[in-house]
Amino acid sequence: MKPLQLELDRLYGLGASAAHDAAPAAAQGVRVLVLELRPPGGWAELSSVWTGVQSDLGLPPPAIAVSGVDALQLWFSLASPTMPSAGELFLQGLRARYLPQTAATRVRLIADAAQLPSAPPLETSPDRWSAFVAPDLASVFADTPWLDLPPTCEGQASLLRALEPIRQVAFEAALSQLGVMEEVPTDLKLSGLPDMPTSEQGGADAERFLRAVMNDESVPMALRIEAAKGLLGHAKRG
Repeated sequence: MKPLQLELDRLYGLGASAAHDAAPAAAQGVRVLVLELRPPGGWAELSSVWTGVQSDLGLPPPAIAVSGVDALQLWFSLASPTMPSAGELFLQGLRARYLPQTAATRVRLIADAAQLPSAPPLETSPDRWSAFVAPDLASVFADTPWLDLPPTCEGQASLLRALEPIRQVAFEAALSQLGVMEEVPTDLKLSGLPDMPTSEQGGADAERFLRAVMNDESVPMALRIEAAKGLLGHAKRG
């Protein structure tokens, strides 16, 4: 696998043909989320998202891309697959916090693999290419979000090599900070379970159960938060 394809796979879970192919099916969730912004405004507005996720939410920087057509993009990498609904909530939270005055027609939130644009670089029309770009060059493409010449694969790989995916615990914390955590279905709420056992052995079993739920990344994030609340309440009663 070539260096660029390796980086696309490492960050976004895209296969060897991802640079020129559609996104894979998301049966197990998605590992890439894209926030796209069309002119006018360009990087002057989108940079508030790029900066904010790092300074406010403590997340690694997303990749910056020009669409090759009419938009600048932020590509968020997830270490663990997440359901499109959670990805959509994350992007909606970013838009609400950092782009509250931006017209809806200028913003596109992509959390569904079926709608994901092909990963750069890609020739979108004669002499127009999509590409990942460095932060200090993003403003150059505010009005012309494309490259006139094809970028080198090594250069694209080098840009991506410096990036890290968002870890699951950080993603969940960001959802909470953005105030967009999914509601827990009634039949899944731990608060609906019987009171925790009060005996020493029963209490230990309950604590182990709650900790196991809280630390299991395969469990829905909202339920893990409920487990953390239950563990806190159990500790207080102890």
